Amino acid sequence: MVYASASAAGVERPWLKSYPPGTPAEVAAPKHPTLPGLMEAAFKAYAGRPAFSCMGKTMTYADLDALSSAFGAFLHGKGLKKGDRVAVMMPNILQYPVAIGGILRAGLTVVNVNPLYTPRELEHQLKDSGATAIVVLENFASTVQKVVANTKVKHVIVATMGDLMGFKGHIVNFVVRKVKKMVPAWNLPGHIPFKATIAGGSAPNKSQIAPSDVAFLQYTGGTTGVSKGATLTHANIIANVEQNALWVEAVYAKKSRPEQLNYICCLPLYHIFALTVNALMGIQQGGHNILIPNPRDIPGFVKELGKHRIHIFPGLNTLFNALLNNPDFGKLDHSALLLTLGGGMAVQKPVADRWKEATGCIISEGYGLSETSPVATANRFDADDFTGTIGLPLPSTDIVIRDDDGNDLPLGEVGEICIRGPQVMAGYWNRPDETAKVMTADGFFRSGDMGFMNEDGYTKIVDRKKDMILVSGFNVYPNEVEEVAVTHPGVLEAAAVAAPDEHSGEVVKLFVVRKDPNLTEDGVKTWCAERLTNYKRPKHVVFRDELPKTNVGKILRRELR
Repeated sequence: MVYASASAAGVERPWLKSYPPGTPAEVAAPKHPTLPGLMEAAFKAYAGRPAFSCMGKTMTYADLDALSSAFGAFLHGKGLKKGDRVAVMMPNILQYPVAIGGILRAGLTVVNVNPLYTPRELEHQLKDSGATAIVVLENFASTVQKVVANTKVKHVIVATMGDLMGFKGHIVNFVVRKVKKMVPAWNLPGHIPFKATIAGGSAPNKSQIAPSDVAFLQYTGGTTGVSKGATLTHANIIANVEQNALWVEAVYAKKSRPEQLNYICCLPLYHIFALTVNALMGIQQGGHNILIPNPRDIPGFVKELGKHRIHIFPGLNTLFNALLNNPDFGKLDHSALLLTLGGGMAVQKPVADRWKEATGCIISEGYGLSETSPVATANRFDADDFTGTIGLPLPSTDIVIRDDDGNDLPLGEVGEICIRGPQVMAGYWNRPDETAKVMTADGFFRSGDMGFMNEDGYTKIVDRKKDMILVSGFNVYPNEVEEVAVTHPGVLEAAAVAAPDEHSGEVVKLFVVRKDPNLTEDGVKTWCAERLTNYKRPKHVVFRDELPKTNVGKILRRELR
């Protein structure tokens, strides 16, 4: 497999001059072109190392090898064949890497499912993917119970929180079920306990897995309509792991690499960011991922952070902000931290500045989507300062900025960010019409995000097309308004949306979560008036106790409109 240079296709690459020294423009053909190959090489090379830890229990690479092999063999024994889809509906627990490892090694396709989905959302995803099996944590089995009869699912595998924790697991299950009452009553006749799936100890039949085979159906959030499955092949994911691995090398020119990297995995593994950057890149690097099942419990999360020397910290703006507002976070020893990765949403400069002050490490903002496996661009990991941009295209990746007619725009002009590279999806699952809307004739994926590229090749997002506010014919980008608002010392979080106005068509409406309970509407407006031109200033300010967010922590502007 060769990742051809797109520059030969007429794309200028101003970003190459800004690359870290020694970083190649292209990713070489991978040594392991499929995920089972990558995993099995890691299992062999790092057998005795810790691979994943959760709630005090650690699983080595040898453990993960044996357990995922047994799980894959079980699925084959149930008649699942190459290409069949298996849904996985769990938070960050040890069963997750076992399940996806087994599914992939059996030549099957993983369908990642948000465990907090409503029955309606779950039914859509199971039907759309055609999944014939599902692995679910018992806490969410009642949701499966409500819809399974309407789907093609024949095999329901139910895990408990303590399945892989030995004797401690009995205590964990008792607390989860009886003390915290986190398991609603459920009844799924014929379900299979997760423990039974790993009891056999045999290996799956070796499937002939090709790089072009589908590894994951990664469903988008559905913000532009019905949720669609991005078809991510083995080649897509392997390419992105290799691209990230090349990019991370720059940090070791400044800071020595430890014998084993410790990753904190607080973003959910069902989300493409953590799936690729934590789980799969972690495995490729022989790293140790500390799984956090519930990062919303900030005091509990901080307590867990205190038990480890964390080297790599992927997260997003809302999570960084919440940690910075916890007094115990500032007392932790952050001296081991090599790299903080910000993605999923725009990282705000005030948050980035406070993070650097608290940890000594900048936030390296990157950008991507489910459709790009996910990382398309990233800031240099050896940088000394936060840039406020999404960085440079990764090796073998091209970015062009285009207008509504598909014309390339000059540097500095705002248009739609379009992406081409080996990490770009094969298309939307069974949706050729939707695929045609986002894929151009010359192979670029139309992201739906608006931005511009500067002369050094750094791209700045100004917002999504649909979030743009039109005030008297002037474009207002919510990110800009929000970033100004959160610089106010009394503001914790902010979200800007369009509100109808009889005079200007639309005006800016700003939702604010206070840090200072005495903050007033006039105080916010005065602050913004000093920092924004007239048409960008919020006409309405609404105070809320909290803002609606996805489970990953991204603010949902659409629910505020």
